[in-house]
Amino acid sequence: MVFVFADQWRAQATGYAGDGNVRTPNLDRLAAESVNFTNAVSCCPVCSPYRASLVTGCYPLTHGVFLNDVCLGSGAVSIAEAFNDAGYLTGYIGKWHLDGHGRSNYIPPERRHGFQFWKALECTHDYNHSCYYADDDATKRTWDGYDAIAQTNEAESYIREHAGGHPFALFLSWGPPHNPYETAPPDHRQDYDPASLVLRPNVPDAATAVARKDLAGYYAHCAALDACVGELLQSLKQAAIEENTVFVFTSDHGDMLGSQGQRRKQRPWDESVRVPFLLRYPTRLGRQPRTVGTPLNTPDIMPTLLSLCGVEIPRTVEGQDRSGLIFGARESEDDAALIACYAPFGEWTRAEGGREFRGVRTSRFTYVRDLDGPWLLYDNQSDPFQVTNLCGHAGVSRLQTHLDAILSRKLDETRDAFLPADAYIKKWGYVTDKTGTVLYTT
Repeated sequence: MVFVFADQWRAQATGYAGDGNVRTPNLDRLAAESVNFTNAVSCCPVCSPYRASLVTGCYPLTHGVFLNDVCLGSGAVSIAEAFNDAGYLTGYIGKWHLDGHGRSNYIPPERRHGFQFWKALECTHDYNHSCYYADDDATKRTWDGYDAIAQTNEAESYIREHAGGHPFALFLSWGPPHNPYETAPPDHRQDYDPASLVLRPNVPDAATAVARKDLAGYYAHCAALDACVGELLQSLKQAAIEENTVFVFTSDHGDMLGSQGQRRKQRPWDESVRVPFLLRYPTRLGRQPRTVGTPLNTPDIMPTLLSLCGVEIPRTVEGQDRSGLIFGARESEDDAALIACYAPFGEWTRAEGGREFRGVRTSRFTYVRDLDGPWLLYDNQSDPFQVTNLCGHAGVSRLQTHLDAILSRKLDETRDAFLPADAYIKKWGYVTDKTGTVLYTT
């Protein structure tokens, strides 16, 4: 298995998803060969919480990583440990962001949650001067050039070296297209003119100038990563294992980029919570490229992949095994994914409208509560840009009650009393600054 994920790549920003601004020919071809989960969401749309749920299959109030820059504990069997126990080799390349001991410090093997091969750093967004540590060596090294390309080259080497031996599960974690947006390779930056971009209809006039500038750089990063996807797929083919490999492309969360007048993540709107999720599996298993509308949530990824690879799902996993949907199982309109912000921080401060929320994303609707009660309700079928908030409208009262009941069940299942952020921060003993951000050293 090769699992590739970018940082802050929203679901809408690909050619196959209908964005005519960006050039993603390799992802477009991959989509034509894959199961496309069109409503894959990031449960808690910010870096560390997503990664903790990916690695454990648990929800944030279980693993405790509901903020960035805190350390993931060892209370759950990790996805790497599950693969290791089944005889797989495991590897991790790129951004980790689960250690909480400083963004540039060495991460010892006992805090890598079972990953064997290791060329990673906690976190950096200096993509053209990016450092990492290799295996058990505490010497800081530097990737050559734009880090995503160098990391992709490392993944290709891993694929070549391990193609003929034990099965492996390789995770490749890129930092882009996360801001800074202007640091993509020059040959891609020159292809995107801010003035020629077509903005989403939900970008207000006051946000257009900044949105255009940011999107030009964002799309340049996306194009560079798309080329990396092409290289990875070619490496699998050259190594003669593409028909024995599950390949996944996804992201940890999205980016508002001016939609709703908002920026970055931690928001409940689709540009923040929805992520691309393409899964290509071998034709010998009867591969049928298809679109799946049932939501796929972050904790569902681990059990789904383990099941697909014939690996036992640990009892600590809370997510659902969605592998049946890959092979055509019946979908339900009431199936819903929980979305949440447990403790807004940083660029989602209360001064910028930041708030705790809990919500559900179904194949059609988005419904969200904040601490004061019902907040947002969108019909994403008739209103794909989420322009009209139907919350509280008399004509949808039955629908709102129905969605609210689904949300209540989700909160019960995840043992979530929906308390203010301070209650969870105090419970876990985290120290935050005035913006709600956990302190970290570079």
